[in-house]
Formats: sequence, C-alpha cells, structure tokens
Amino acid sequence: MDSMPTPSRAGRSVLAANDLKTETHRLTNITNELVAYNDTLNQALQLARDLAIQAGAILRDRLHGERQVVLKGAVDLVTDADHASEQLIWEGLRAAFPTHRITGEEGSVGAEATIAEQPFGWVFDPLDGTTNYAHRYPHFAVSICLEHRGAPVVGVVYDPMRDELFAARQGQGATLNGQPIVVSTTETLGNALLASGFSYDLSDRPGQMVLWEAFNDRARGVRRDGAAALNLCYVACGRLDGYWERPIQSWDMGAGVVIVREAGGDVTALEHDDFDLYTPEVLATNPHIHGQMRDSILTASK
Repeated sequence: MDSMPTPSRAGRSVLAANDLKTETHRLTNITNELVAYNDTLNQALQLARDLAIQAGAILRDRLHGERQVVLKGAVDLVTDADHASEQLIWEGLRAAFPTHRITGEEGSVGAEATIAEQPFGWVFDPLDGTTNYAHRYPHFAVSICLEHRGAPVVGVVYDPMRDELFAARQGQGATLNGQPIVVSTTETLGNALLASGFSYDLSDRPGQMVLWEAFNDRARGVRRDGAAALNLCYVACGRLDGYWERPIQSWDMGAGVVIVREAGGDVTALEHDDFDLYTPEVLATNPHIHGQMRDSILTASK
C-alpha cells in the first residue's frame, strides 16, 4: 500500500497559518459576543433603574387617592396602579429591547420567542405588595429582572415610600442607593431574623404553616410583610438573615435573586441546591445559616 504523501515544509506552513486564522476568528467572535453581552447588561441595568423609579412615582402618587381594586382570586387583588406601572415598564422595555422576551405579572409580553431563539428575557412585577398597597399600607415595591437563558443577571427593586433603590448586575456586586451592600454575618438560626410569605391560594396555606411554625420555634423572629422582592433585598443588605417561600412567582423573586447573590448570599431551592427562576420556590440566606435553614425545612417536611 502506498504511504500518504508527507506535506512539504511550505505546505505545513500553510496549514498552520490556516489553523491560526481559524482560531483567531473563533476568539474574535467570542470576544465580540462577550462585549455585546456586557453592553446589554449595562444598558439593561440603567434602563431598569430609570423605569423602576418612574413606575414607583406612579405608585407613590396614587397611594392616597381613589383607586380601582379588582379581585383576581379569593384574596388576590389588582389595582389601577398595577396596570399604570406595568404599562410604563412594558413600553420602556419594548422600546429599548424589542427582540427580548418579556413577562409582566399583569399580562405584558414581549417578542414571541423561545429561550433558544432569544436568550434574554425580562420578568417584572409593577407592584409587588398589591394587598399592602390596596390597604394603603406603605410597604411595596417595583421589581424588574433581566434573565439570560433563564438565569437572573440584572435586578432592580425600588421602594418608593423609602426612596430605596436596590440594584445589581452579574459580577459587579449589589448596591442600595449607589452604596455597596452585603448580607449579614449572623451565624446561627437561633440568632436570625427570617421572613416568608403566604400563597393567594388558600388551599396552600396549611402546608406553608408547617415551615412557618418550624422556623418560629427555631429562629429569633419570623416576619411576614407581604412584599417578596423587598424581603430578598433585606436579606441582601443584612436587615434579614434568611427568607423562604413556596410558591412564589418569577417576577416576585427574579430581581431579588440577583441582588442577594451579588451581595454575597446563597440562593437555592428549598430542599436542594439547584435554583430555577421558573420553579416557584426560593431559599435565600447569608452563607452561615443556609445549611441550618435547609436542615429545618427537610426535617419539618418529613
């Protein structure tokens, strides 16, 4: 059998040059994609800040005026302020990012695309804490999150009554009104202040009470104040040590998840370490008590 011809020195040089061009082209594409990705996150963070503040002004200005309140369920409400805030945010997102997926709590949608077709998607709550708002209880927020392939990467939560703007983007830390924030250093569950929430579906509440009672017996204190996004932000800045909730919607937790993680906290599912934005549960804590809360959840759920 004839042996394969050996490339000449010149031929080998041509092959090497072609390989180098291919690798250079590949690296250039990766660099360009990374630059475009970071540009998108930077633009998204600034836009989310601006829209959250504008939407928050709508909520604040309407708080003590007349409003329309409609029941979506037995105890689930929506107000005219929800709709006005959502419209402002939706229009701003669509104008800046017309090809992005969008999901707003009150039904706003963006481009009709799958995650594979469009990796960027927005989830937002125009008024987190609607029940509080309807009763003029001044504890509520606007929550806006950008996710990439389902993972939260930009988050902004604005509390218009305290004028507190929590913000974070992947890899750049978390801030409150522009100042860096970090989670607490509380080391034991017995010294921890926790928070949770309860479902609008009344049939879920007996099961939720099992964990509430378990933590009420183990922690220094447990709070329920009706605004999931703010609970997560309070974990991020150390006002709370831990927060859990199931069920919870993506628009309630998406922004807060980014903020907690960028503030040094741990975010997982209740009973395992995986986290999925579109699976309705979250456990967010400082790193010291995460295992203790997980153990308590597993014990109480047996």
